[in-house]
Parts: sequence; structure tokens; C-alpha cells
Amino acid sequence: MPIMTTKSISTDPLKDPLQVLEIKNLVKKYGSLTAVNNLTLSIPTGLCYGLLGPNGAGKSTTIEIIEGLKKPTSGEIYYNQKPIDKNFKDIIGIQFQSTSLQDHLTVLEALKLFESFFKKTIPLDQIIETCQLNDFINQDTQKISGGQRQRALLAIALLNDPEILFLDEPTTGLDPQSRRHFWDLITHLKKDKKKTILLTTHYMEEAYILCDEIAIIDKGQIIAQGPPRKLLEKHYSGAHISLDKNILLPLDFPYETYTNYERIEFHTDNVRDSIKYLLSKNIDISSVEIKKQTLDDLFLDLTGKKTRN
Repeated sequence: MPIMTTKSISTDPLKDPLQVLEIKNLVKKYGSLTAVNNLTLSIPTGLCYGLLGPNGAGKSTTIEIIEGLKKPTSGEIYYNQKPIDKNFKDIIGIQFQSTSLQDHLTVLEALKLFESFFKKTIPLDQIIETCQLNDFINQDTQKISGGQRQRALLAIALLNDPEILFLDEPTTGLDPQSRRHFWDLITHLKKDKKKTILLTTHYMEEAYILCDEIAIIDKGQIIAQGPPRKLLEKHYSGAHISLDKNILLPLDFPYETYTNYERIEFHTDNVRDSIKYLLSKNIDISSVEIKKQTLDDLFLDLTGKKTRN
């Protein structure tokens, strides 16, 4: 079923004093290529805000401009309603997707090294406890697991007690257990430490669980934004019902069906009525599966299903 059309969202970010970050009419060009195209968004204080998009959509460029790593072609960025300046770097923490740690240092020694780069830091024992590093704090940074490494990098990003935390695809390559452990840490930071978090991720489940709001970016523009659950409610109705492929359906079956992974599927706006209909026709429903559309479905429907390099 195609997604329902909606009007684009247009707001003036400077009218809301609760927005800690406001990006207005951001443009970034590389010659004839426009990577970010007049992008405007507002990030509320104390929330986890997700930037999602396919490869080449412009989300990484947007993040790097906000972090101060790249200069925009045009546009404005505000922190607490004032243009960001050179001091902005002192109140943010960044966990890059890939960060090299000095060889032959323990995790504790690495933390002390990065601690020396800041004027103001959180006590190391607090950082170690928050990020749960005690079990491997004295191990060589090159000999810890992927999940442990990401927790150590998160600790480094938190050393200066940042007001805004940037997480760039922090769980890429982690196993499911390590990924969920990391999600618990981020949830704790958001709720108990009152951090504002800007997250980029390719995992839609991660975005749905962690993010209070998301913006889906494609071709340098925001094509959808809002709380994940409300976006799904806005774009979709009903659910998909699937049956075993060997079930014989009546010739006058009132739903349009298709085969997906060797199961018969159809969309319905009323699950209860559809189940009643199947029962009335003596159709075996023991194999029935009911699936609501997910953020994965929305992402693919909005950005397309073709692979991008």
C-alpha cells in the first residue's frame, strides 16, 4: 500500500525558546553538487534527535557543519538563540563513527590523555561508572571488544560534560547484545543526565527506540520529521496480514494479495474485520502473522529501495 501523502513541514526555529540548536536555511555546495539544500530544523533541549538518510543524502555533511568541522556555503546555526562561535566546541561532545586510540595505552590512560585536552572535565570515576568501564579499564585499548570500544569512545565524548552530544552511527558493526547495551547507556544519559543528543544511524530500530524526534534527509533536504510513532501514524493506516502460501483463498477474496517470502500477504484497514472474514470462510488462521508498518518501511518508501553507493 503506498504511503499517504502529507504536506511538508515548515517552521521558523527562532520562535521557540526551548530549542537548544536551530539550523536555518543551511546550504553546502561542492562545485555544481549541492550536498545540503536549504535545510532548516530545530532540536529541542534534552531530547534525542535522529538524522536519518541513505548514503549521500547530506546528513553527514549537515552534522559536520553543525559540529564546526566544515563551513557552510550559506545558512545560520544558533545555540540557545545566539549564533554559534568558537566557544561552541567547548560545550559539545562528539563520538565519531571511527576514532583511532593511541597504541599501547590502557583505557584509563586513554581517558587521562583526552582529559588533558579540556579545561573543564567530569571526574574520571563518574565517567567510568556512567559508561560501565570498570571491567576493562586497565586493558589495552587495542585488545577490547567492539562494544567495549564504543563505550570507551562514549566516555571520551563525555569528558567535558557536554550540553550537546553528537553520536555518529555509534553501534555500526556491533553484535545485537552490545548494541542493546549501548542503547541502555544512551537512554540513561538522556533521562538521568539531561543530555541533548544528536544521533545519526542506519538502524531504524535504533532510531525508533532512542529518538524522541527524527528527520529523514534525502538529496540535502528534510522530507519528513517528527516523533517516530506519530510519523508512522501519519503515513500509514491498518496493517499487513500474511498467511501460509498453501492456503486456498476464495475466488471472491475481497483483498488484493501478493506473495512475499513465500507467504500470501494483503493490507487491511481493519484487522478485526479481516480476521472475522477469514474465520467465516473456514480459512485456517493458525499461520496468520499481523505486521504493522515500521520505520524501515517508511524510510524505504520515502527514499526509495535502490541501493546507493
